Formats: sequence, structure tokens, C-alpha cells
Amino acid sequence: MKTLKHARVGSTAKVVKLHGEGAVKRRIMDMGITRGVEVYVRKVAPLGDPVEVTVRGYELSLRKADAEMIEVE
Repeated sequence: MKTLKHARVGSTAKVVKLHGEGAVKRRIMDMGITRGVEVYVRKVAPLGDPVEVTVRGYELSLRKADAEMIEVE
């Protein structure tokens, strides 16, 4: 299983599944990250947290813990 946390900078990944439950999963979905959407990894902070991505035409910063809940291919 490859997660968004492990995606390389400059790559585009397609969301396969969202892990987690309840409010955390709802918050990720409210940010526009849903199954089937393409996510471009713009940059990663020096210590790996946060991860900056482009999704649905806007930039978004995700915590490492949240990026680990997003399964991509």
C-alpha cells in the first residue's frame, strides 16, 4: 500500500482509498480529496511535515499523519 506520504515531489498520484474514520476522514474529504481525484505533490518540508499538494486547482498543506491516511496509486 502506497500512501500520499510516500509519494515523490513532482509526481502526480491518484487517490484509491481514504483510511481513518469519523471527523478525520470527513475533514480530508471536505478539503477535496476523494477517491479518484489526482493529487500533485508540490513540495515536502525538510522534516517531512507538512506536505504541500495541488488538488482540484488549489494548493493544500497536509500533516504527515493525514497524508498517511490517503492511499494512492
